Amino acid sequence: MRMEQKEIRDLVRQMTLEEKASLLSGADFWHTKAVERLGIRPIMMSDGPYGLRKQDEKADHLGVNDSIKAVCFPAGCTAANSFDRGLMRRMGEALGRECQHEGIALSLGPAINIKRSPLCGRNFEYLSEDPYLAGEMAASMISGLQSQGVGACVKHFAANSQEHRRLSSDSTIDERTLREIYLPAFEAAVKKGKTWTVMCSYNRVNGEFASQNRFLLTDLLRGEWGFDGYVVSDWGAVSDRVKGVEAGLDLEMPSSRGENDALIVQAVREGRLDEGLVDRCVERILKINARCLENAKPETPWDMEADHALSGQIAAECMVLLKNDDAVLPLRHGEKVAVIGEMAVRARFQGGGSSHVNCFKVTSLMDALQGEQGIEYVRGYSLASEEPDDALQAEAAALAAKCDKALVVIGLPESYESEGYDRRHMRFPKAMNQLVEAVAKANCNTIVLCYNGAPVEMPWADCVKGILEGYLGGQNLGYANRAVLYGDVNPSGRLAETFPLRLQDTPCYLNYGGEGDRAVYSEGVFVGYRYYNQREMPVRFPFGYGLSYTSFACQNLHLSADTLTDRETLTVSVDVTNTGTRFGKEVVQLYVSDRESTVFRPIRELKGFEKVALDPGETKTVTFTLDKRAFAWWNTELHDWYVETGDFEIQIAKDCRRVQLAANVHVTGTAHVPVRFDKDSIIMDIARHPKAYEAYLREKKPAMFEKERSEAAAEAITEEMNAAMANYGPLRNDLSFGRSGWKEINDLIDRLNEAER
Repeated sequence: MRMEQKEIRDLVRQMTLEEKASLLSGADFWHTKAVERLGIRPIMMSDGPYGLRKQDEKADHLGVNDSIKAVCFPAGCTAANSFDRGLMRRMGEALGRECQHEGIALSLGPAINIKRSPLCGRNFEYLSEDPYLAGEMAASMISGLQSQGVGACVKHFAANSQEHRRLSSDSTIDERTLREIYLPAFEAAVKKGKTWTVMCSYNRVNGEFASQNRFLLTDLLRGEWGFDGYVVSDWGAVSDRVKGVEAGLDLEMPSSRGENDALIVQAVREGRLDEGLVDRCVERILKINARCLENAKPETPWDMEADHALSGQIAAECMVLLKNDDAVLPLRHGEKVAVIGEMAVRARFQGGGSSHVNCFKVTSLMDALQGEQGIEYVRGYSLASEEPDDALQAEAAALAAKCDKALVVIGLPESYESEGYDRRHMRFPKAMNQLVEAVAKANCNTIVLCYNGAPVEMPWADCVKGILEGYLGGQNLGYANRAVLYGDVNPSGRLAETFPLRLQDTPCYLNYGGEGDRAVYSEGVFVGYRYYNQREMPVRFPFGYGLSYTSFACQNLHLSADTLTDRETLTVSVDVTNTGTRFGKEVVQLYVSDRESTVFRPIRELKGFEKVALDPGETKTVTFTLDKRAFAWWNTELHDWYVETGDFEIQIAKDCRRVQLAANVHVTGTAHVPVRFDKDSIIMDIARHPKAYEAYLREKKPAMFEKERSEAAAEAITEEMNAAMANYGPLRNDLSFGRSGWKEINDLIDRLNEAER
């Protein structure tokens, strides 16, 4: 039976201080500690986040020692492209069943840090550059996992967007950027996904290690968001264990061999640490661990073959068709196709480090193409070298020249992107780029299939007819590739991140990685498509982009109201029709654009999406509900979400660049931002506050010079210049230009402030 809070507190009261402190660190790499005399049992956790990586007690965090044979699902970079909450839930449910079969209580994932730069070595694990998409997809996966009685451990909280110096770097982020970009996905994981545990990150956030950051772990996570689980450290993330307890870090992993436990005991004995804080950490750990043990179902069957099939089905839904000139895809059965590239045989389908799964089987593209008529294969390049091999390249070009179509399979070698270090550039190996160009010269119907965990430069993009982005598709990617290439599955993936033309175009190019340990997020809220849109900068492929073998049209955009307050919700509906000849799935994307903001805001931001399955000619109505957060920005004066009264445009789009339909709504903000005018307040700012401006106009003319001016004066200072100088003028100028004394100015200031109360 579930342990009640009173039972847990009674249990804690029976413990010695040493026993309580012992529970605040791991027994080894993967288990919590037991207190046998009180019947407290340990639980086991395992790395995820997209496949079970269960290791024995001798195991290490990064996978040098083998884990059990398991199933590798598509990585986060791939899964997010589905824009499909239901698909994420199904993957979570499958992982939950696997965990139950293996006696795993907590699965360490999903990983949801924002993709600030394509260079982050761990981007393959993360979901998106957009916080709304990342949060929605994460919450769905968490819900699926926990529906099986297995706890999720969402990670890495917070702002872990680089691997370079990750254990010591300081992510320096202003309040608004932190709230709008780097925290919302975690908020969704807590509020919507109801995650049982949260893993803190290695890095500092604004000067304080995440493992001992009270603002993150207590004030925000528990105080604002209502998180009721426990916080576990990333492996080796603890700097000061006593400060961690004070901040709200419950469980240190892995074992500190008792040394940090002793420091906790010592701090309590010396009066430097409140024992009540220790009790609270223990209570939170016991509550969640008891829930895991109560839900344990070791008899749960694990059908690896079924999960292998599911992995392939998920990967097929996530593939993104980036280019399809002259309908070069889908392939026709029987046509002669040259398949070129060693990765067609030795597939790159997962990332490295703690997420690496020991797969029980792998189906490559060439495995999946067995029995398909008209297929011929050559190696094209060697994965052992980045340099071109002239003989292999010539062989590939010769084969391509005699076939109907050529499919070149390329990707980033495993050494290019991994946990623990960042990428140095955005390029494919030289041998692969040169091969694509050579094959495209030999065959005008060249298609490129890519395996990579993050955006890449594509210098040959204009030379080929087809580009299919497979990302890292899990162990059954061969099935997914074949299904999409031959049209058995209509591609429906959409990019969860922007593909820039080159690394130098990225928002944080000038300061990514930081100077020493200080990483300043100076691009602010303009991350990913928010930046590229604002600058009207050409990109290779925009956020939300993806093609299909059919076509879709949206019409009949309807808003439930033309005006509303920020305390009301807006219902948005739109009809979407499959106007082509094939069954397909469309991702309807809703963006909100603030038409008259007084702060710098992105041109548009994703605030809704739905994936819709449609037969040819079929129409369905998609409905969205927008609340205050869809229109709000983080106000650093209020320290809260704030809707500024004004007009907003609701946009239905194919991607972040292509708006199909739009409609306006006027939203009235109900929050009052405190205003305090003083002698340095300028007229332009006073004019933004109607009550104060009305009081000002009753006494003052908003002009710096009299209208009766000489002809020479009029030429020197035009009406336009006069109005501008008046707008920029502070109240104190009345003294400088002899219109008022200090008493009159101060009396006016009092009246303006009174009007705004």
